[in-house]
Amino acid sequence: MSTVYLIGAGPGDPGLLTVRAKELIETCDVVVYDYLANKEFLKYARKDAEIIYVGKKGGDHTLPQDQINQLIIDKAKAGKSVARLKGGDPYVFGRGGEEAEELVEAGIAFEVVPGVTAGVAAPAYAGIPVTHRDHTTSVCFITGHEDPTKEESGHNWEVYGKSNSTLVFYMGVKNLPMIAGNLMKNGRDKNTPVALVRWGTRCNQQSMVSTLENVAAEAEKRKFAAPSIIIVGGVCSLADKLSWFEKKPLLGKGVVVTRAREQASDLADVLKNMGACVFEFPTITVEPLDDYEEVEKAILTLGGVDWLIFTSVNGVKHFWNQLAEIGLDTRAIGGISVAAIGPATADELKARGITPDFIPPKYVAEEVVAGLLERGIAGKNVLIPRAKVAREVLPEELAKAGANVRILPVYETKLTQQDPAEIVEALEKGKIQAVTFTSSSTVENFFTLLSPDTLKKYPDVKIACIGPVTAKTLARFGFTPNIQPEDYTIPGLAEALGKGL
Repeated sequence: MSTVYLIGAGPGDPGLLTVRAKELIETCDVVVYDYLANKEFLKYARKDAEIIYVGKKGGDHTLPQDQINQLIIDKAKAGKSVARLKGGDPYVFGRGGEEAEELVEAGIAFEVVPGVTAGVAAPAYAGIPVTHRDHTTSVCFITGHEDPTKEESGHNWEVYGKSNSTLVFYMGVKNLPMIAGNLMKNGRDKNTPVALVRWGTRCNQQSMVSTLENVAAEAEKRKFAAPSIIIVGGVCSLADKLSWFEKKPLLGKGVVVTRAREQASDLADVLKNMGACVFEFPTITVEPLDDYEEVEKAILTLGGVDWLIFTSVNGVKHFWNQLAEIGLDTRAIGGISVAAIGPATADELKARGITPDFIPPKYVAEEVVAGLLERGIAGKNVLIPRAKVAREVLPEELAKAGANVRILPVYETKLTQQDPAEIVEALEKGKIQAVTFTSSSTVENFFTLLSPDTLKKYPDVKIACIGPVTAKTLARFGFTPNIQPEDYTIPGLAEALGKGL
């Protein structure tokens, strides 16, 4: 038998997952997760881990609790370590205590990993501190959905009604009229501020503030549904003043990122920090070559090279991988001038101890060639480590300028076998407001996977591309970009999206 870890996955924002929780997801044999545990956490799991969904929402149970308990026990008895992911904190209305009791009965070792509970996090993201010395010195966490088999309610409405504590109700939006009514009957002022926060801490967070008297009607009018946290008390009056999360420029905007999975995080992370709901749809994969004999020969004859031109982060990574493979390092390019196309490529070189001699002000072939001509590249021997298949404009223009150019493939890109069903469904439901393209290959591969006619059905979805070269490729498929930055970089693209959506 092995250990079961009852893990609080937090309220939904991936950044609120604890370090300990991430470590366990990365190492456990089995990951069992529920409806409120963000699926994004599953990317941390081992490729060979068994992933099991046991979601529960609004009475729709994939597995009832007793079967979930038995599933966890069976996996542990089979000698597997189990990460049981639960939304929020496992011991705060998460039924973690019940699961722990069952594990004790079965003689199975377990550990509890606390998580950030929604009752604190969702209000905080909505600008509501659950305690504040000008309003209240205590907070009470209450279930808004009691066990229906209990003979008597565990709620003491008289205490709740007379108390000045902040009241935080979990899973209570369906019972909101009853909750508000009972509080007013038992002494709470009808003008007491009440807030609802739906999908707290996530990109689709929504919040509203009303009064105890009006909140049920307003929530119904605005179609507030589960999962929502209800906060009752004077602290809710601070929401407008202290709101921060819902002021993010892309909050709730669905944006498709088509970069290769190895590169997607650069753009995806920036967009998420701006509040966007990111749909990662990698259209290409970056893979090593089958044979590196030519690369090794080129490296061993670097003495005859005057300029190394790196056009991408991947070119840098794979070139240095081969340096290491044959027992060399950065010293092998001593005395060679180095150019980097774009700041990300330059940063990758700097991380290896190389400060580029040239970074063009704009990342198009004409600017690169003009800058290199000023640096006397005519007649020089130029080596360009890059993808096996790539645009030929830069090497051709350098050759025209009198350089002796050699292209050195160090990696290749391939079309992914990505299923577009999730993207099509999101388009149909109006969840996507923009699709981003960061290279010509992402355009070509995207429309290989998903028909251009499908995207044309949704004219309100904006097309964002990184620069004019990518825009020309889009034109071949009948699209004109709505958003294109002046600065042809990932940060520039993200900034343009923030202004254009």
